[in-house]
Amino acid sequence: MSDPRTPEKASTGAAPVRRPRHLMDPANPQRPVNDVRLVRVQRWVLSVLTVFTIAHLAIGIAIAAQFVDADASGARVGLCVIAMVFGVLGLAAGFAIHGRSPVAWPRAAWLLLGTLPGLVGLVFALR
Repeated sequence: MSDPRTPEKASTGAAPVRRPRHLMDPANPQRPVNDVRLVRVQRWVLSVLTVFTIAHLAIGIAIAAQFVDADASGARVGLCVIAMVFGVLGLAAGFAIHGRSPVAWPRAAWLLLGTLPGLVGLVFALR
C-alpha cells in the first residue's frame, strides 16, 4: 500500500489523483506557516483573552469583598487591594504579550485603569 498523503499515479501514466477541494493537502500547504498577519491576530486574541480573564477575576474579588462581614472592614479593604493588584497585572500582561514594556510612560498611565475594579469595590465596601 502506498502513503495516502501523496497522490498516486496510475500504472498507465495518467495524471496524479487529485484531492477534493475541501480537504487540505499536507504536502501542498496553501499559505506559509509563519504568516505575519496570522501571528498578529493570534497575539491580539491572546492579549484580549488574558486581559478580560484577569479583569473578571479582579471584579469577582471586589464583589466578594462585599460579602465579608461588616465588622471585618480590614478584610474588605484587603480584598479590594488584591483586586487592584490583579487589575494592574492583567493590563501589564496584555502589554507584555505585545512585547511592550508596561512601565514606559504612555502605557504606564493605562495601568491606572487596572485599579478601577478595586476602587469601585472600596467605595461600596466603605459606605
